[in-house]
Amino acid sequence: MIGDPKPTQERPLVSREEIERNVAGIAPQLAKFLDFNAPTNAARVVNNADWLASFDLLGFLRETGKHFTVNYLLQKEAVKRRLEGEGISFTEFSYPLLQARDYLELFDRYHCTLQMGGSDQWGNITAGIDLVRKVRGRKVHGIVMPLITTASGVKFGKTEAGAVWLDPNLTSPFRFYQFWLNVDDRDVITYLKFFTFQTRDEIGELERAAAEQPERREAQRSLARTVTAMVHGEEQVARAERAAALLFGEDLASAPLEDVLMVFDDAPSSDVVMPPDGLTVVDLLTATKLAASRSEAERHLREQRPLERRARAPDRGSGDRRTGVRPAKRQERSACRPDYPLKGRRRDSDPHVNRHLKRV
Repeated sequence: MIGDPKPTQERPLVSREEIERNVAGIAPQLAKFLDFNAPTNAARVVNNADWLASFDLLGFLRETGKHFTVNYLLQKEAVKRRLEGEGISFTEFSYPLLQARDYLELFDRYHCTLQMGGSDQWGNITAGIDLVRKVRGRKVHGIVMPLITTASGVKFGKTEAGAVWLDPNLTSPFRFYQFWLNVDDRDVITYLKFFTFQTRDEIGELERAAAEQPERREAQRSLARTVTAMVHGEEQVARAERAAALLFGEDLASAPLEDVLMVFDDAPSSDVVMPPDGLTVVDLLTATKLAASRSEAERHLREQRPLERRARAPDRGSGDRRTGVRPAKRQERSACRPDYPLKGRRRDSDPHVNRHLKRV
């Protein structure tokens, strides 16, 4: 309902319905890593709205606010930075009190004595430690870890550009696999230590391989396989690698139609309705957003940019029954005429070919 203060700006308020959806989605994702059915000390997911939302304002100010001074809150780094800029709302200014009360409730209800978080949560966690000590006279603890960042200094986080999600509806298994496969050489060994359970010897071998033959990307491949398998399963790893092989390593024109259609289920693709008169290559590139404009499409065609892996736009000629695209009549003719029409077969004559033409 209320987020902790960002150093730069106010967080947008999220509706109660969206919060409920988020809560419902967390447990299935964590179940891949935590045991919610263990006979002793089973993992559990609780919603702190169950207690925070029930407090009345006067009771909260008397029972929680009384234990904190304004001077204490002003010492928080995020609050300082906000006051140097456009200021901070009372809602976010009071957030440390909410998290402190949260720790007290977890201590009372579940005997929680350790709270963990990123280093940016240090002030909020210590506020809870202080509140438990003052109200219950007990000692509890906090552990914070450095925020995970890339070599360029960008942190991992849901509000960052290019964020990677555990939910396959937000980041497909193919994109998830590709994210880890494309990790910077400077980050890959660190991420193997953070995100996998590989032994130190195994990571050491990958580190040596990365230093000696970085172009083979063995460390990145191991990272992508391991993390994707943990989150999405071995089957999705196999699908992601097959899709990558077809997209980046093999000739799509010679691949079985079933494999091509499978790739388009996993990899980014566009649906294009083929008109009866067909499409020119330029129209196709603009319709699928591979080019921002017709002039850009024509320039790309002249430079052969979008037509990779030996798959070139054909010249005019007789129709190819499998792809529905006319091949070149003579080898010496231009392979990239921007006005070449991609003629599809009739929609009612071959539904498999029609589907293939739609997924580009």
